Amino acid sequence: MTDETGKSRGFGFVSYEEPEAAKKAVDNLNGMELASGKVLYAGRAQKKAERQAELKDKFEKIKMERINRYQGVNLYVKNLDDVVDDERLRKEFSQSGTITSVRVMSEDGRSKGFGFVCFSSPEEATKAVTEMNGRTIVSKPLAQRKEDRRAHLPSQYMQRMTTTRRQCTVSTMPQTQCGFFVPRQMPKVRASPRW
Repeated sequence: MTDETGKSRGFGFVSYEEPEAAKKAVDNLNGMELASGKVLYAGRAQKKAERQAELKDKFEKIKMERINRYQGVNLYVKNLDDVVDDERLRKEFSQSGTITSVRVMSEDGRSKGFGFVCFSSPEEATKAVTEMNGRTIVSKPLAQRKEDRRAHLPSQYMQRMTTTRRQCTVSTMPQTQCGFFVPRQMPKVRASPRW
């Protein structure tokens, strides 16, 4: 197929009179490497819905394969301090066993506060969870239980409020107070008719 300028669009169609001939062509041509180095794809023409269903099944199988492969060995680690990077996370968890991969998730170079540590066996991953749960790295405890975190949040909130109050003393200038604009008196606005 070519576009309106005459350039190849990279695909084409061939019709056969006999289904057996079409099947033979697909079997012989699919996956063949061309002189240009590209690999040829040959397949039966499909409707869009049929093609989407086939691709969905294919990707679902890949996803399930990946889940089964990493089941019990890939740990989700949350509540990471902003300064924790891949190497620091690897160093902290290496005591528990053989690590196959470590990844601290980040966006624009800044940590998102969570990551993944993958061990070579489920036993090592279980050991890591037992040893590392609640352990403090830099300034934050890792993966606290929800009840522990909820119990700790009110005191953390009060500590932040106290710090903020100390930093935000009422200044001599009435226009600003802790970075917020505070007008001395609201000007009177005369209502104008809407017509």
